[in-house]
Amino acid sequence: MSTNGRDDSPLLHDLVGQILVVDMSSTYVCLGTLLGYDEAFLELADADLHDFRDSAVTREVYVYDSVRIGIRRNRARVLLRRDQIVALTRFRDVSES
Repeated sequence: MSTNGRDDSPLLHDLVGQILVVDMSSTYVCLGTLLGYDEAFLELADADLHDFRDSAVTREVYVYDSVRIGIRRNRARVLLRRDQIVALTRFRDVSES
């Protein structure tokens, strides 16, 4: 996936290669390394795509626990629709308090 599309956001460009927390508008959160993006998708590798319908834990607790114990990888590669993203956070910027 190229980062040289028509929508080459400098903000996204600076995140390529970094581990991110991607909050979705749905019941999903995804944690993984951003490989690239285009107008429609983000591409992440070594990712944990978690559906909160299958969990009693809150989004905040799940992300915090992932920072403490590590990412529970369940996808080698995943494409996420950009129009479904609410927020992107660098994994290292998640508050531990």
